[in-house]
Amino acid sequence: MIRLLDQDATPCQKSDAYENEWLLQTAVIIPARNEEKSLGLVLGDLPKVGKVFVVDNGSTDMTSHVAQANGAFIVDEEVPGYGRACRAGIHALRRYNRQLRSKPDATETRHPIVYVAFLDADYSDHPELLPKLIEPLASGTADFVLGSRLLGEREKGAMPMQSIWGNRLACFLIKCIWGASYTDLGPFRALRLDTLNQLNMKDTNFGWTVEMQVKASQMGLRVLEIPLPYRCRIGQSKISGTVSGTIRAGYKILFTIAKYAMLRKNSRNV
Repeated sequence: MIRLLDQDATPCQKSDAYENEWLLQTAVIIPARNEEKSLGLVLGDLPKVGKVFVVDNGSTDMTSHVAQANGAFIVDEEVPGYGRACRAGIHALRRYNRQLRSKPDATETRHPIVYVAFLDADYSDHPELLPKLIEPLASGTADFVLGSRLLGEREKGAMPMQSIWGNRLACFLIKCIWGASYTDLGPFRALRLDTLNQLNMKDTNFGWTVEMQVKASQMGLRVLEIPLPYRCRIGQSKISGTVSGTIRAGYKILFTIAKYAMLRKNSRNV
């Protein structure tokens, strides 16, 4: 089931103490490849959370130095690939949680991570809006929260036309096959860590977001899409910034949808 948050709805009012509690149980995973110019802005705008993992995905610039200077935990994943970087961040998060549980320290104020958010390093999303994604998870009203760029306000040129129509096509196919009415495949998203573990994510590249949404539909998760503003990224996009990048990403997204559609058909024929 997918719900859309009414853009005119007044969000549930929570105390600062309540919000701080679940933000301190939140980890943010940020894949980054040559994002030295934007990463500091992203990290600077994030509210205080339990842990920030910046996955340096083979950068040749000062990305890692910027992450370290802003207090993020650096995960090295030299082999390029968006999904591969996300998976490396998840593995680091699991290790972090295991260490906290195996060596509890009464003097420590660190919290085991319960919620996980994914955010790009290019400053196109608004990191300060992270609580809007986590609150529905913390209140138990959603299992998976997606920030929709197509529902929110976008700066002119923030999403090239090929990205808009590519997203619409992918979402249309998902609706036709799985009956799930998504509006976007945007990267700014959040879910509980235990839910993420159940999804058993596999993709190592551009199919990561669509795989997550297809599996969420198959599992019957309560999905909430919320409109979020979107601005022009800093620097050139690794996907839509070139014709070849757009073609590769589009092919991988369609291939991923076709793969899971075939698996669904085969399971029904067994």
